[in-house]
Amino acid sequence: MNKLWILVTALFVVSCGASDDTPDAYGNFEADDVLISAESNGKITFFNIEEGDRLKAGQLVAITDTLQLHLKKAQLEASIRAIQNKTQDVQAQIDVLEEQKKTIQREVRRVEALVKEEAATQKQLDDLQGELEIVEKRINATRTQLETNNSGLLSEIEPLKVQIAQIEDQIDKCKIINPVNGTVLGKYAEPGEITTFGRPLYKIADLDKITLRAYVSETQLAAIKIGQEMVVRIDDGEHYKTEKGKLTWISDEAEFTPKEIQTKEARVNLVYAIKVVLPNDGAFKIGMPGEIVW
Repeated sequence: MNKLWILVTALFVVSCGASDDTPDAYGNFEADDVLISAESNGKITFFNIEEGDRLKAGQLVAITDTLQLHLKKAQLEASIRAIQNKTQDVQAQIDVLEEQKKTIQREVRRVEALVKEEAATQKQLDDLQGELEIVEKRINATRTQLETNNSGLLSEIEPLKVQIAQIEDQIDKCKIINPVNGTVLGKYAEPGEITTFGRPLYKIADLDKITLRAYVSETQLAAIKIGQEMVVRIDDGEHYKTEKGKLTWISDEAEFTPKEIQTKEARVNLVYAIKVVLPNDGAFKIGMPGEIVW
């Protein structure tokens, strides 16, 4: 009887162990990181972040020295003011001539009345009308001359304004604005250091979602498709932690099986890379191995 019980128990254990819980694919976690580099040369005057900090998009994280740029901008603005002071007030000079014109016009009307009463001569009227024509010509000539002179001076201002716009753009590039929400993965510079254009300052990634890059055999390709929901899990030593993810990418080229990857079929030499994106509460770390079951 005891032998029969032992045999039944052994068969039960074997049958339970026969359940296929083998992962369909293996891989490692990775994140889409962004490498932030300097856009200007100069001394880093402000850089207040540390590895592990969570940053928001649009947050100011670093500044390089802008003193020389501000001094050059002030010099250009002073040059513009100097040119503007050289320009003449066209309307003020025209107004003086217009007053002279009005005075002569009044005198013409008065003499015209006197001529009708034979109290003034036609020559007096002709002389006044001649003076009126001269003033009108002076008004037109003065307006044309002053506008031409001012136009020449003001044309010198436009290149200076362009230079100021260029300097303001350079000043903006001295400010490092964080482009994405995420966690700082690496910091490569410190305040007080001299940086150059293109030098990496820090690396950031959004760890609220993470990607498992895994590998499947050619025979498994027929069972998967883009957008498919998959179960991703890690072994924490006591039990599996699982999370649902979505298949977002399948490589169109086969590659040799990476050494660190185990596959369901031991004899497979060529595999296809896939990516499964899933939410992350902090349990999944970059570089950590993971498994996929579908």
